[in-house]
Formats: sequence, structure tokens, C-alpha cells
Amino acid sequence: MSDAPWEPALGWIDAELAGELPDLRLIELRVEAGTGPSRPEIRERLRYLSRRMSGGEAVAQRTRPIPQAYRVLFRHLGLDPDEHRTPAEAVVVERLVKGEFPHDNRLDDAITVAVAETGVPIWGLDDERLDGPLGVRPARAGERLGADKYADELPAGRLVVADAEQPVAVLFGRLAPSHLVTGDTTVTRLFSVQAPGVPSIHVEEALFTCVECLGEG
Repeated sequence: MSDAPWEPALGWIDAELAGELPDLRLIELRVEAGTGPSRPEIRERLRYLSRRMSGGEAVAQRTRPIPQAYRVLFRHLGLDPDEHRTPAEAVVVERLVKGEFPHDNRLDDAITVAVAETGVPIWGLDDERLDGPLGVRPARAGERLGADKYADELPAGRLVVADAEQPVAVLFGRLAPSHLVTGDTTVTRLFSVQAPGVPSIHVEEALFTCVECLGEG
């Protein structure tokens, strides 16, 4: 992976966490896109994925190598994957509950396609609001999620995705409202958390699937 612009780059991992999980990675990718109405061909792609996804697929999802790797990671991080679903399982359950993958917006639809097709989680933040590379670390006492005046305070020790200045997401959880991608966003910072045991090629596939759906690349 390269740290050149518009190519996947490795983020950083807190040293203590890296000692516990040496194969844990954060990968990020900048793309010249924001959000807005999804393109017709992406809505059709979602309909195709909806038809392909069944109850049997939801059951089988847990036993496949990539979703299973994230279930193992969740347990290591103290998250119960049967209560706090992994991103791939959450996508399948949403499809089963709603009967189809709902059309939302350009970025969210792109992420849904990427996660449904690869099993690898993807998130996106407004690149202009970020300070330096993203990484994973424990929250410090008194830190808040993002830059909003009324941003939620984070429990000390909670694992977060952070830039050089502050936490911008809870790991496998909420994104900071102050850093969300909007219609005014010109560059989106996509990022993924690579669980130990997941080949890098699958993470890159997920990122570039998302880029393709955004209409870039």
C-alpha cells in the first residue's frame, strides 16, 4: 500500500493495542467525492444484491472467513458480536428486516454495496475536517466525539478512530457528527479496519468498490 494521494495508505495503531493485535490495520483512501443522490446504476446494483440476499445467506454469513475474522476481533475487543453486530452481518440483517437494501444517499449506498459484496467494513468522513492520518487508540479522559460544542463525552479507554487532534469515530461505532460527509464535501476520507486474518487484497477491493460506486476511479 502507498501513502501517495488517492491511493490506500496505512493509518496508525496505538502501540499497546498493536502489541495485543499485531495484524490489526487501519487503511484509508481519499476520494474526490461527497454525497448526494445515488446514481441509477447503483440503485439497480442494490436491488440485485437484495434479490441475492436471503435468510440462508444471513445464516451462512457468520461462517465465512472474513465475517468470522471480524467476529473474532469483536470478542477480543470486548464486543459481543451477537449483540453488537459486525458490519457485514448488520448489512444482511437490515436487508432481511426491510425486505431490500434501501436507497439512501451516494456515500451510504456505496458503502452498503462494498460491505455486502466483500464483508469488509468501510466508513467515510469529510477529509477537510481531518488533521493528518487516522489511527486507532484509547480515548483519553475528558475527550469528546468530534468538535461540536455538545459532542458526547467518551469513556476513558474506549477505543476510537482519531486524527492528530481528536477522536472522530468510536471504533466500529458512531462517527463524529462534526466530521460527517455532506453535500458540500469535496473530498471524502474512506477508511477501513482490517481484522487479523483478513487479506489486504479484500480490504483494497472493498475500498475501490466504494470508489467505483461513488463514480470515481
